[in-house]
Amino acid sequence: MKLRVLWVGKTQEEWVRRGIDEYSGRVRRYLALEISEVREEKGTVAEQMRLKEGERLLKTLSKGARLILLDEAGEQFTSTGFAAFLGRERDHGTQELVFAVGGAYGFDDAVRKAAYRTMSLSKMTFTHQMVRPFLLEQIYRGLTILNNESYHH
Repeated sequence: MKLRVLWVGKTQEEWVRRGIDEYSGRVRRYLALEISEVREEKGTVAEQMRLKEGERLLKTLSKGARLILLDEAGEQFTSTGFAAFLGRERDHGTQELVFAVGGAYGFDDAVRKAAYRTMSLSKMTFTHQMVRPFLLEQIYRGLTILNNESYHH
């Protein structure tokens, strides 16, 4: 299974980039991982921004990719539950699993309709920048759980 993490906009903060680098390297020990950025729309109303960003995001998806949106109203997992989800996707032959982090105003309806599911990392609100390393760390944690390694206590 190939894993892809897709987000809207460039990563601004150095500490966020360091976290992304650290955990993407760890994830790559287990699965092929691609990280893609979609250009952020600027200078218009929120609805137009979501529409344009959504169009760009959807164009990047390969046929058969399973799109999972990170959204505050999405399904929440425990770490072991998330590991089990990753394991089921892997074991059922999912070719590409794509996690998408939206821009400042979230996702357009067309992107929501294309999604396989939505998930939330927490009931708390995080910036769309902070979610990037958090997501990669949880993916890494899930993979170590699947491999019965000691990272998760």
